[in-house]
Amino acid sequence: MAQRRMFTLTVVDSDSFLDLPLSAQALYFHLSMRGDDDGFVNNPKKIQRSIGCNDNDFQCLIDNDFIIPFNSGIIVIKHWKMHNYIQKDRYKATVYSTEKSLLTVNENNIYNLMDTECIQDVSKTDTQVRIGKDSKDKSNIYVQNSAEFEIFWNAYPKKKGKQTAEKAFKKIAPDETLLKIMLDAIEEQKISAEWQKENGQYIPHPATWLNGRRWEDILEVETNQHKPSFDVELAEKQANEHRKDFGTMKNKRKRHTKE
Repeated sequence: MAQRRMFTLTVVDSDSFLDLPLSAQALYFHLSMRGDDDGFVNNPKKIQRSIGCNDNDFQCLIDNDFIIPFNSGIIVIKHWKMHNYIQKDRYKATVYSTEKSLLTVNENNIYNLMDTECIQDVSKTDTQVRIGKDSKDKSNIYVQNSAEFEIFWNAYPKKKGKQTAEKAFKKIAPDETLLKIMLDAIEEQKISAEWQKENGQYIPHPATWLNGRRWEDILEVETNQHKPSFDVELAEKQANEHRKDFGTMKNKRKRHTKE
């Protein structure tokens, strides 16, 4: 495996990358430095822990399409072939051939996960009819989900990674009830201390919010640490003054009666 790795500014100088938290950016660079000659990394969680990043940083890279995870725990750098060109006499093929077989490479040298759901047995006529009906039904669902996603997108305060967010939203495919729960949660979280801190820097990307099911979060109740508006010492002082005034007035009345 080569000891040097390259990074193209097309990726790391893009708005979508620079909008990531600095910790997620650092994790991306560390993962990329440890990729094999095909961009596969077999210990991403160990790398994450060693540099002090958390699961949110890792998930952020997935949600924003910078890495592709596999069920085996291995990940691949999505833009690896854009970053690195390795000469044939130095290239060593990855040992993770199973994971590699699940990928395609587009015209821009970007890895994409193969959509295995598209493989259908269309050898029978009735199957073809069924596929046509299913496609039509899916088309209707797609249109409906697109309209509902726009409602979600307009409500969410951080407008980052719309395409990735839409993909996450359609994967959830919320019904009317769940969508309302999501929107209510967004409105509550908008006024939370975490989301308002440092001009919204800690608001998660919409795709991260969706994939993490953050509408289920329970907001912490902030306790008011200020002193009570009722000043006990002042009240006692005023009470003593009132007692003195009352005693003075009582003595005056006694003298007046005697006279």
